[in-house]
Amino acid sequence: MVSIGTHDLDTIKGPFKYEARRPEDIKFVPLNDTRTLNGHELMEDLATGHLKSFLPIIIDKPRYPVIYDANGIVLSLPPIINGDHSKIRMETKNVLIEVTATDLTKAKIVLNIMVTMFSEHCKEKFTVEAVETLDASGHPALYPDLSNRTEVASLEYINSCIGVNLGVGEVVNLLKKMALATEATNDGKEITVSVPPTRSDILHACDIMEDVAIAYGYNNLKLTVPSTYTVGKQQPINKFTDLLRNEVAQAGFTEIFTLSLCAAEDNFALLRRKDDGSAVKLSNPATQEFQVGRVNLLVGGLKTLSNNSAQSLPIRVFEISDVMLQDPTSEVGAVNRRRLCALYSNTTSGFEVIHGLLDRVMLALGVQSDKATGYSISASDDEAFFPGRRADIIWAGKKVGVFGIVHPQVLANYDLKHPVTAVEMDLEPFLQRKLQSGDKKH
Repeated sequence: MVSIGTHDLDTIKGPFKYEARRPEDIKFVPLNDTRTLNGHELMEDLATGHLKSFLPIIIDKPRYPVIYDANGIVLSLPPIINGDHSKIRMETKNVLIEVTATDLTKAKIVLNIMVTMFSEHCKEKFTVEAVETLDASGHPALYPDLSNRTEVASLEYINSCIGVNLGVGEVVNLLKKMALATEATNDGKEITVSVPPTRSDILHACDIMEDVAIAYGYNNLKLTVPSTYTVGKQQPINKFTDLLRNEVAQAGFTEIFTLSLCAAEDNFALLRRKDDGSAVKLSNPATQEFQVGRVNLLVGGLKTLSNNSAQSLPIRVFEISDVMLQDPTSEVGAVNRRRLCALYSNTTSGFEVIHGLLDRVMLALGVQSDKATGYSISASDDEAFFPGRRADIIWAGKKVGVFGIVHPQVLANYDLKHPVTAVEMDLEPFLQRKLQSGDKKH
């Protein structure tokens, strides 16, 4: 939603123009390059680099956004890449910060944070020079707008939420510790906070209350007995999977927690699987990376391996978490399902490592490797895995998971250079069996 460009102001000249031009008409030297490329050539060049995931934002558009200076020099092609001409160097003295966005409020927030952080390193500390901008209709505006906002919270609300009995003077002093200018109003019943431009996270009285609690110190809050008489206990599914986490960790695997939202292509296309319509879609996704709920844990594991490719081999990771699936019979139209996913990456496939982990997990679940009364494996047709090196996990006559060597094309989709073997299985059928049988033992 927001892209940032930093430029050596002494190498360019204003006024600067933000235009939309045909890709073939845009020619410049990209950042850290020596070749002059047009828009189409640039897209082809970046298709295999670390910026490839951002290219779909503009690649299919008839015109690309571009920023020029008064001499026709390209500053940047937002939101993809800056030009090499104005890049920051060791001798840079004056910096121009440009922010482009699909939302003006978010652009202001990012700009304010960028300029205030940069200003700390200025020769004359905390000085920022404003820039006059003209929008499409010709209306002028000065940016950044570093004026403070005002938020109000009642003393009663703050005390009741935190569970303390602080006076108005104490609350004011605590907020000053959090660098928030504060004064008491309405005969000491309310406090008015002047919110600086660096605190875009303060949107409501609850954010002020949270800052008071942080300054007071969570460890200083006294433990009290709840006024209502209730007895709580851990959900069976959580207790069950917590015990299983310990078993997998003892097998030498490192636990990861990945995002429950992903791009639509992550669920199926990048894994070479057909879209079966099971994914829960967001009606208003914030970004292209978070369009749908994940229907598998494999995508998060592969992304984790991709982002940790510099780590020494072998890499063993696992996750026990929920996936989201559409369910018309559910009250909200969707359900969560608890699953286990483990991945092993090394210079060789390590099929036996994942198969051994599967046997260990089944042993911990009290399931024997027996086709008649326990679990078994059979040939799988899951396209995410390599043919002949993949198997479905069968238990109680139903498929509960799959494991195998990840297909080379899937590895290429996630920029993985080494073989990966993975297993993913549904855990809820095993819990249901234990609950039905009344088995309370680990």
